[in-house]
Formats: sequence, C-alpha cells, structure tokens
Amino acid sequence: MNAKQKALRIAVIGGDGTGPEVAGEGLKVLKAVAELDNFQYELVEYDFGGDRYLRSGEILPPGAVDELRSFDAIYLGAVGHPDVAPGILEKGLLLELRFQLDQYINLRPVKLFPGVETPLKDKGPADIDFVVVRENTEDMYCGVGGFLKKNTPDEVASQTALYTRKGCERCIRWAFDFTRKRNSKKKMLTLVAKTNVLTYGHDLWWRTFQDVAKEYPDIKPDYNHVDACCMWMVKNPEYYDVIVTTNMFGDIITDLAGILQGGMGVAAGGNINPEPGGTSMFEPMGGSAPKYTGQHVINPIAAINAMSMLLEHSGQPKSAGSIQQAIQKVTGTKMKSQAAGKMGYSTQQVGDLVVEALG
Repeated sequence: MNAKQKALRIAVIGGDGTGPEVAGEGLKVLKAVAELDNFQYELVEYDFGGDRYLRSGEILPPGAVDELRSFDAIYLGAVGHPDVAPGILEKGLLLELRFQLDQYINLRPVKLFPGVETPLKDKGPADIDFVVVRENTEDMYCGVGGFLKKNTPDEVASQTALYTRKGCERCIRWAFDFTRKRNSKKKMLTLVAKTNVLTYGHDLWWRTFQDVAKEYPDIKPDYNHVDACCMWMVKNPEYYDVIVTTNMFGDIITDLAGILQGGMGVAAGGNINPEPGGTSMFEPMGGSAPKYTGQHVINPIAAINAMSMLLEHSGQPKSAGSIQQAIQKVTGTKMKSQAAGKMGYSTQQVGDLVVEALG
C-alpha cells in the first residue's frame, strides 16, 4: 500500500436473522483480497436492527447518522425481525439512512453468473447482463400522506409521490455517465416510467431525460413504459444495457430482475451518494430470512457480491474485479444450486471457496 493511502473505513451493520452470517463471509473475502492486493481497512461494527429495537426501543440512537457519515462505506447484512412489525425497521433504519446520507442512487447490477439457473429458457450469462439505476430519495417514499377517518367505513388514505427537477436530473445524469463508462457495446440508456398515465411527475422525468440526453450524443436514449419493460425483461433481457427509473418502479422491477439473474442468493445492490466525501451503503438483496438463522444454509454469494460493489465504489476496482472473477468460478464449477440448503456447501464453506478462488 502506498504510504499516503488511507485505510478504508467501513461501518458494518450485520442486522437481523441470517444477515450477520452472510455479512461475515463478505468480511472474510475482504480480508483475503486486502492481503493479496496490499491495502488496509478498518471495521467498526454496529448492532442496529430488530434485537436492539426490542431491547431499547431505539432504531438509530442520537448521533448515529453523523457517525456513519464519517465512514467511507457501510456494509449491511440484512434488516427484518419477526417480532417487529413490518415497516418499522425498514423506514427507521434503511430509509432513514438513505435520506439522511443522501444516497440518491440505488444501483442494481443484473448479471447472470456461470452455473446459476434462471427461469428463462435458453438464456445464459451473455443474455442477462444489464444494470438498473433507481432514483432513491423521492417518489412515494417521501412519507407524504395520511389517513382521514381511519378505521371507519368512510376512511380515506393518501400517499403522495413527489418529484423534483433536481432529484430527477442528478439521477439521470449519473445514469448517463455510468452508461458511458460501462463496458458495453450497446451504450444505451432506457428511461422506464409511465408517461401516458402519470402525466405530471413522469412528464418531469421525461422532459429532464430529453434535456440531459442532448449532452450525451454518444449514448442512445431509449424509453419504455414500465409494464412494457416487465414484459421485455422476461422476453428479451439481452436488449437492455442500463435502465434509469423512478424509486417506486425501480423497487418493483429490480425484484423481477433478481429472479432473472438466479434469485436473491446472488443479487446485490448499492445505495450510493456519488458526491465527494459521500457515504454509500452496500447490501445483499435477499433479506434476513429469520427462519434459517443459525442453520448456516443461506447463500452468501449476494453478500460477497455486495462487498465487491463496495470496493468498486471505494477506490479498489482491481480487488472488486478479483472478487467477481472468484464468484463466477465458484458458481460455475462448485455450487449445485443458489437456493438455501441446496448449495452443496454451508454458508461458511461457500465463503471459503471464494477465498480459495481468489488465490
């Protein structure tokens, strides 16, 4: 390591259920690749999640967000506890960090690894290799809405989607830049929205997309209605290069994309603040899977993939690439399945295989 290079500071939130188990394998791979590539890192672990909430009643204690802001990146295992009502942890931890840390890009690579099964007949790794860029801080997730006459026959509920020109433009511009840098011959960015029905908010997205596209003559601008996108992702996934979309639609189509790439056992994502000094958070997409806690049968490939993304966006692209190659070697030659309990190996053994493949 260059004497002037600072150690990479990573906050680790193992979270709930099987989250700490899969995160542990990502950290195991981090240790191995750091030794191989000679860089230093520092870990600080936090117990944020369901157990802490049930014990103390707090999700993020005072000062926690400012403390997390001082790190280069956050590595998250999973959040979700069977004894905590749905939405409490998700809103109080995940959404709170996304908003407070201004992680306005949700990045979801959709890549089918060798040896991984997809439900799409006759499609392989060459066909399923695109990226979804999802706006991450606006839309229905702003929390604007409420109830009138709740729990009565006359009850009214509202949930308002909010979009700003700034929010649309910074996401769209980032997506154009990402498409330009991406190693792909297509060089095409597809806006996914619903302009024929959502004629206010999505008209703003459409006009902003057209304005920004003029500054990128080397990138082909493209458009899909979201329902058409869902059909084409299944019928012809090789069509796509990079998709940019709204928060709500991105939430939905990335779950579809996760199944296309073989399931949540391999899917990883990043909540990114691209600004200088911004703190980003990386996580597997599979959730906490509490019923499997302690059984060591959950696939850690998604968590290891998330670690690769963390390094890619934290100044260690060589190490990130090495992890990607190791993952693909393991999925292509070792694992029987990506499903929990059917991998042919324990959670820890899969992590060991990736470390071995790094060597």
